[in-house]
Amino acid sequence: MERVEITDDIIRLGQFLKLAGLAESGAQARELITDGEVSVNGEVDTRRGRQLHKGDVVTVDAPAGQFSAEVG
Repeated sequence: MERVEITDDIIRLGQFLKLAGLAESGAQARELITDGEVSVNGEVDTRRGRQLHKGDVVTVDAPAGQFSAEVG
């Protein structure tokens, strides 16, 4: 699992997906979240504006497999 450093104390889920390379664009991030393919700390979350804190683990279930990144 990759650890992705952020400069502030929090980051929104949609922004983090792009920063971590788990989504190629904001539109793709929105689609992944809306389709229920994104989980935070093991629980599916459909809120693009969900605030993430350091230590949170984001996982995407994509057709190519499961990818995860930790907020650092």
